[in-house]
Amino acid sequence: MSHDRILIKGNEAVAFGALDAGCRCYFGYPITPQNEIPETMSLRLPECGGQFVQAESEVAAINMLLGAGACGIPAMTSSSSCGISLMQEGISYMAGSHIPAVIVNMERGGPGLGDIGPSQGDYFQACKGGGHGDHRNLVLAPSTAQECYDMMFLAFALAFKYANPVMLLGDAIVAQIKEPVRRQPPADALSPEALAELAAPWRMEGYGKRGPGARPRLLKSVYLAEGALAARNRLLMEKYAAMQAEACAECWNTDDAELVVVAFGSMARIARSAVRKLREEGLKAGLFRPKTLYPFPAGALRALAPGRRFLVIEQNTGQMVEDVRLSLMGENAKVDWHGVMPGLFIGADALEDPIRQACKEN
Repeated sequence: MSHDRILIKGNEAVAFGALDAGCRCYFGYPITPQNEIPETMSLRLPECGGQFVQAESEVAAINMLLGAGACGIPAMTSSSSCGISLMQEGISYMAGSHIPAVIVNMERGGPGLGDIGPSQGDYFQACKGGGHGDHRNLVLAPSTAQECYDMMFLAFALAFKYANPVMLLGDAIVAQIKEPVRRQPPADALSPEALAELAAPWRMEGYGKRGPGARPRLLKSVYLAEGALAARNRLLMEKYAAMQAEACAECWNTDDAELVVVAFGSMARIARSAVRKLREEGLKAGLFRPKTLYPFPAGALRALAPGRRFLVIEQNTGQMVEDVRLSLMGENAKVDWHGVMPGLFIGADALEDPIRQACKEN
C-alpha cells in the first residue's frame, strides 16, 4: 500500500480500508449509492488471496457473512437502507450467536424505495437494533473519506473484540464525495494475526485442526431450555454495557460556546462550515460530533451541559435527537432540533439561519 495521498471516493476508501485491515471475504448485492464498494472489492480481493461473491440477494449475502464470521474470517458486506432492511434477520442471528461481522450502510432517502439522495434516516435501524430481539450493533459514523478508510480498521477490531456485528453508517454524500486519502493504517490498528488470535477460542475450524480431545464448539442463537434464553440475554446485556467504553466524539470550538450544535456524518461536516462562518460574526457556537452512534457518547455530551444550549441537526425527521435528550436528562439543558429532509443536497448556508436563530434564543 502507498502512504501517499490518493484521490478517491468514500466508497473506495471503505474498500481499501477493509482490505488493509485484513478483510478476505466480501458478500454483497449491488445498490446505489454504495456500488463502488463491491466494485473495488471484486477487483482487489482476488489480488489479496480473498474471495468476492456477488450474492443473489441481500438475504443471501448476510447469511454468507454469518458463515464466514463463524469461522473467524474477517469478512464484510455493504448495502444501502432498504438492502440493510433485508439483512436484519441475519444481523440479529449473528448478535445472538456472538459472531463478528462488519456491515456498511451508505444510506439513501426513504422510507420505502425513496431515492438515491442522502439521508440519515437509518439511525434508529442501526442504533436501536433494527432486527428482532434485544440486540445492538456497534455503530461508527464517518464524516470524511479519510474516516471511511480509518474506521474500517476500528470496525474489524471491535467486531472481533466483542464478537458482534459492527456497522459503518454513512450516506450518499460520504459515499460519493471524492477527497484525498492517505492509505496508511492507524497506529493502533490490529493486524490480521491479532484478529485471528481473538477468534481462536470460539471459531469453527473442525476437530482435525484442533487436535485430539478437543471439545466441540457450537455457535447458536436458539435457547429452548428453561431459563437458557434469559441467561443468554443477561450475558448480552453485560457485553453491551462493556461496549460503553468505546464511546467516542469530537468537540470543536466548544470551550467558549454558548450554543453547541450536535450532528454526525455528512451533516456534521456541513454544520462545521456553518459554525465557522457564524463564529466570524461573533456568535459563540461550537460542534459536538459523535463518532460512535452506539454506544452514544452521552458522558462527553453531559460534560458540556452546564450553561449551554444544544441544537441537534440531522437529515431525518428526528432520531438522534432522542439520544441527545436522554443523555442530557436532568441537566436542565434546552435541546432544540432542526431537520434536513431526506433526499436534499444542502450547503452550509442552509444551516446558518437555524443556528443563528438558536444562538439568539440562548
